[in-house]
Amino acid sequence: MKKLIGSVLTAGVVGAAVLLAGGVAVGEPGASKPAAAEPAASAKPFDIDSVHSMVSFRIGHLGVAKFYGLFAGPTGKFHLDFANPSASVLEVSVKTESVLSGNSKRDEHLRSPDFFNSKQFPNMTFRATGFEKAGEQKMTVKGELTLLGVTKPITAEVVKVGEGSTPQGFKSGVEAKFEIKRSDFGMSKYLEGSMLSDDVQLMVALEGARK
Repeated sequence: MKKLIGSVLTAGVVGAAVLLAGGVAVGEPGASKPAAAEPAASAKPFDIDSVHSMVSFRIGHLGVAKFYGLFAGPTGKFHLDFANPSASVLEVSVKTESVLSGNSKRDEHLRSPDFFNSKQFPNMTFRATGFEKAGEQKMTVKGELTLLGVTKPITAEVVKVGEGSTPQGFKSGVEAKFEIKRSDFGMSKYLEGSMLSDDVQLMVALEGARK
């Protein structure tokens, strides 16, 4: 009789605890196992803010000076994940007709078949294929650059400039630098006599917003 009363009292205490907890006791019939934590979703890439981003270039002129120009309004997306570099993204596209050199006649010449041939090849694009952490807020990025219909592998150094909440939303900024030989892409005008160098440095400054 005492054992029966003890069993009833124990069951009552357990039942009360279950009711107060709003569920069933672990190990009791109908009890569910604790839910496993869901893996954190990868951060979404930043959409490039075309108004606050640009691609500039530097080329040697006559063997005595460096000349600069730029492309306006790049588009694409990026995300640098230093904890998991393979989750990073970098895709950039610019309209070659957006080239600006500070002189309208020269700009028209740069858009012609002598250089960027903008009507036939309206876009210059870069798509990253591999990321490797190279230091504090810095990555070595391998990818493919397509210019004048020719695609070549390149390697660039990409630096994270900053990231955080702003009056324009949550934003991030990165910069990249790399060098190409324009003749690799079929652009050979004025190579003779060192009028214009074959080596061209490109600097990419991107600001992006995450929706």
